[in-house]
Amino acid sequence: MSFEEPKLPKVIVALDYQNENDALEMAKTLSPDMCNLKVGLELFINCGPSIIQKLHNLKYKIFLDLKLHDINNTVAKSISAIGKLGVWMTNIHAGGGTSMMIDAAEELRKNRYDTMLLGVTVLTSLNNQKYKEIGFLSEISEQVLHMASMCYKSKLNGVVCSAKEAKLIKDNMPSDFICVCPGIRIKDSLNDDQERIMTPKEAAESGADYIVVGRPITQSNDPLSFLKIIKDEFENNFDK
Repeated sequence: MSFEEPKLPKVIVALDYQNENDALEMAKTLSPDMCNLKVGLELFINCGPSIIQKLHNLKYKIFLDLKLHDINNTVAKSISAIGKLGVWMTNIHAGGGTSMMIDAAEELRKNRYDTMLLGVTVLTSLNNQKYKEIGFLSEISEQVLHMASMCYKSKLNGVVCSAKEAKLIKDNMPSDFICVCPGIRIKDSLNDDQERIMTPKEAAESGADYIVVGRPITQSNDPLSFLKIIKDEFENNFDK
């Protein structure tokens, strides 16, 4: 079952901040009609679960990006706690294996939480050299597709992947199995710590369902205007 909402904004803005005031100020600068928000480890560790409720009060849907990867019981119980927060989506590492993912997905269903659960494939900060350093022998694209297949068999709602692999996943998975793609940069912007990047237009053409964008928006001199540029570029090429 998919919880995707067709009219939901397709851009997720990453609130990569260390304190609540900066995060809430940016949320108030932006608009829930134009984007959803991502809360990652940095903000969640600094502020705790209360930041989720405060962003919900501003009418945003939240992607809680904690990339859980642990033994089955720990992940399942953590997912249960996340479900209670009422977030729109969250994620776990596909590298934890199908048993871990199945138990986590079952925990959400058992408690009737409508939080979407995604599997993290290969981080967008990894290029081929860094990927091979870990010990993987296959090509990144092959590994991402393999992990996406594991996520689908585990009854997850989709994956977090580079837009570079989105088309491959879309060609091999059902249409309601979603791809959430970070590593999005506008032309001529810095890659910073991202390696496998694409523009919003390229991501849309590759089949990304949602894109995650942080610094190109939040560190710009006019975040709302940059959000509109990225949103228009992505959604004008989005034909789903």
